[in-house]
Amino acid sequence: MSQLELIHVVRRYGPVGGMERYVWELTRELQQLGHRVSVICERCHVEKPTGITVYELGEIAPRPRWLGLLRFGRRVARFLADHPAPNSVIHSHERLGIHHITTFHGPPFATVLDKPWWRLISLRIAMQLFLERRELSTPRFVVPNSRFIKQSIAHYYPELAHQLTEPIVPGVVLGVLREPRRVPPDGGIVGFVGKEWQRKGLPWAVQVVAALRRTRPDVQLHVVGPAAAEVAHLFADWQGGYKLLGWSDQAPYAAFDVLLHPAKAEPYGMVISEAMAAKVPVVISDVCGAAEHVGSASGTVLPLSASLDAWGNALEQQFSRSEPVPPFERSWRQVALEYVELYAAILNSRLNRQ
Repeated sequence: MSQLELIHVVRRYGPVGGMERYVWELTRELQQLGHRVSVICERCHVEKPTGITVYELGEIAPRPRWLGLLRFGRRVARFLADHPAPNSVIHSHERLGIHHITTFHGPPFATVLDKPWWRLISLRIAMQLFLERRELSTPRFVVPNSRFIKQSIAHYYPELAHQLTEPIVPGVVLGVLREPRRVPPDGGIVGFVGKEWQRKGLPWAVQVVAALRRTRPDVQLHVVGPAAAEVAHLFADWQGGYKLLGWSDQAPYAAFDVLLHPAKAEPYGMVISEAMAAKVPVVISDVCGAAEHVGSASGTVLPLSASLDAWGNALEQQFSRSEPVPPFERSWRQVALEYVELYAAILNSRLNRQ
């Protein structure tokens, strides 16, 4: 494959969230494959990677969200008009209206249409639906990052389903592996990872582990992601037994005996695949996109409606396991190669129209 000219668009560039890490790893891998990669963003939150041209357009007020998305899209459109790149493939990860391919990282906002009609009468909802439809209807390809997202988009936008590709799920960076060890019958370490702690189910995780402490008095809950001040109130009745570790670019998975991820809505859940890659068993909700990769050898998938006892029993089962977790393997190089095939198809169709 000859060298491609690729422009990725994301508001925050750097490994500062799940979607952002996806873009960060993908763009660096594409550059390593020999392609010319540029990134248009509001701000790069880390040191700019060697070999990638980063254009920072300036930060925009995050609220109201729809207005921030609209303003960023307009800035990107103006920038591209002033810096035309006719031979480039524009790959968006945001609500743009000027792109050839978009990766959809979350459930569609159109799920709001399931609510009663009188709750839909607002400028915010109208603009979010407008921006979402524009993003989906503009490109040649819409790439969901999980099968869950693909099914959801096809449901709410059936007329656009022909633009959907097969999911391109995130890769994982191999880190420190969990060493095989026996978990003490009265202890163990439960890990929770997630900056958006409410959506990812931390309040429920706290209840589950608190109940488990009746039979495992020394069990601990380690929380990675939110600032300690944000979530300390959830542990008001605890006397020790927890650690609030704050945000980290790389969670200490190898220190966990099990990852607990009872998310209320999780389009994919990179922390799940990262934990399995570190040979850590997982107990997760069935609304996680990564659930399709969790076999019985890797952990347990439970419905959100499952009882407190069911979640506690699932943790107990993982603490008591004797077989190691098979490592989850998916390289970012493979992710990049799957995208290169789509970029080539876009360029070929462009040539055929000329």
